[in-house]
Amino acid sequence: MKLQVLYSLYIFMLAFVASTHAAISPEVYWKIKLPNTQIPKVIKDFLPQAEDETQTKMKVYYGLHQHGAWIFHAATEEEIREITNESPTTQRDLQDNFLYKPYFFEKDLKKGKVINFPSLKNRNEAPFWPREFVETIPFSSKKIPQILNHLSIDSNSKDAETIEETVTVCEEQAMKGEKRKCATSLESMVDFGVFMLGTNNIQVVTTEVQGENQMVQKYTIKEVELLADGINMICHKLNYAYAVHFCHGGPGTKTFMVSMIGADGTKVKAVSICHKDTSLWNPKGLPFVVLKAKPGTPSICHFLQDDQIVFLP
Repeated sequence: MKLQVLYSLYIFMLAFVASTHAAISPEVYWKIKLPNTQIPKVIKDFLPQAEDETQTKMKVYYGLHQHGAWIFHAATEEEIREITNESPTTQRDLQDNFLYKPYFFEKDLKKGKVINFPSLKNRNEAPFWPREFVETIPFSSKKIPQILNHLSIDSNSKDAETIEETVTVCEEQAMKGEKRKCATSLESMVDFGVFMLGTNNIQVVTTEVQGENQMVQKYTIKEVELLADGINMICHKLNYAYAVHFCHGGPGTKTFMVSMIGADGTKVKAVSICHKDTSLWNPKGLPFVVLKAKPGTPSICHFLQDDQIVFLP
């Protein structure tokens, strides 16, 4: 009993420190707010390791894919070209001219199913910076020149375009029934997760990949496990100068863990999100292009790369 009292007092004191906005590390903040939740490796690996690290790594970090935003806007020619088979060799390839499909139906999540897919390693190595530091940097489409100046980025460069694109995505309006926020720090992500789910008793899951192959290859599904049917929060890591996550969610989803093995032996435990209501998605978005479907088609799913994070109650 005494140990329980002492532990409760310890947690209260830590929470008091957090509420007073004292300078505590992002990792300590997580432990205070989510005492029962382990920090996933994809977060821990990119936490600041030294006080001056935020001053020495001013550059824009890029991942391999930005699949998370494809449901919100019309598919561009570049996005379609990225997944198109330019040299079809069979009649079937001519009819279904895709190297792989980033979206699929829930019925396709079954043991023994063989799919073509690229590596789910996204390789966006943008570090988390402490909230008190990033809050000194503007994050608004109206202040792009100030952002570029603060980050020492040439206004005529590709990096400048990327900064503006990411900020613009973060300012888009949420769909009906959806809540969204761009978390510019780990502390902000944690706060929004607790708000979204209405609890700090949270499970956090990510995709895990054992292997380095980046080529599109065949994967065989070995096991499909339903983790949750209901509300969740998904955080997609965006291209930026530090870790910025587009976090969004709502009640109309199913979350699966899918175990697969690639033709080259790569082992994957992939998080898959299935959306039960697609009626408000952009009718020209990539999901409907590759699936030849229309808004309202139920249970359209996608995998998450290994730097994307799912919060479940």
